Amino acid sequence: MHPWNEPILESVRKRMERLPHALLIHGVRGVGKLALAERIAQLLLCESEKKPCGTCAGCRWYLAGTHPDFRRIEPEALAKEPPPAEEGAEDAPAAKRGKPSIEIKVDQIRGLEDFLNVGSHRGKLRVALVHPAEDMNEVSANALLKGLEEPPAGAIFLLVSHRPARLLPTIRSRCVSLPVPLPSREVAQGWLEAQKVKDSARWLAYAGGAPLRALDYAADAATFERLLKSPSPTDDRDDLEPLVDALQKISLDRALVAFGLPAKYGASSAKSKDALAWLTYARRLGEERLLCRHPLSPRLFSGDLLAGMPKG
Repeated sequence: MHPWNEPILESVRKRMERLPHALLIHGVRGVGKLALAERIAQLLLCESEKKPCGTCAGCRWYLAGTHPDFRRIEPEALAKEPPPAEEGAEDAPAAKRGKPSIEIKVDQIRGLEDFLNVGSHRGKLRVALVHPAEDMNEVSANALLKGLEEPPAGAIFLLVSHRPARLLPTIRSRCVSLPVPLPSREVAQGWLEAQKVKDSARWLAYAGGAPLRALDYAADAATFERLLKSPSPTDDRDDLEPLVDALQKISLDRALVAFGLPAKYGASSAKSKDALAWLTYARRLGEERLLCRHPLSPRLFSGDLLAGMPKG
């Protein structure tokens, strides 16, 4: 787990005897929410007085990914191991197998029912971690809501979310919020430097202060520098979100400069006159960003976004 989130884990440790049945762990991307949730899960499943100890049977099983009282629910596209293929699917051409799902499916949530409603294998808690929670579609979200409304005894839900506003209000209302803030710039930059990141201050600014995102940006610095210098239409669906991300940062920096303020992301320092036009464009990009995974034609989609960029 990341050092800036240690105080949050400590606060959870102190409340072990009166934890709610559901925690909504939320914050911007890149602040270590998932690592924190995983550590909380280990804390809950640890069988030692010193929690989490890392040496008891519960900790060893959890760290090995085999704890019988833990379930992790996430889209197939994020899973560490691919989902089992349907009968005969392994012989099908790759093009017909389809890409791993980017949504949390209703069958995954319904699969929790048996897990949550049977007794604990270790006589303690059962923990379900859902990440990222906003990737549930409407059907799977409603299926999870049933479990949150009538939680089985000894069951705890850990929901990790980058955008909690996209969750059903009824889901949010049944969880206790656990916000994960950005670390201070000094702490984040010190951590990046310890990871041997070059130009850490530049990438931390581009990431809006989120150290894990800064680490990802720095690892592919050439790509992001190219997107900032000469954004252009793309045929690759995987390039769409980085492109929209770069355009949005450029737009917000242009708007700030137009207001006479310093650029926030270091994406653009060009002088602009029409702050409203750039802010309007940035808002459009925020809306279009949700469509990056589903365009019929990546080139047409990206070309349309670039055509809408303000001129001044």
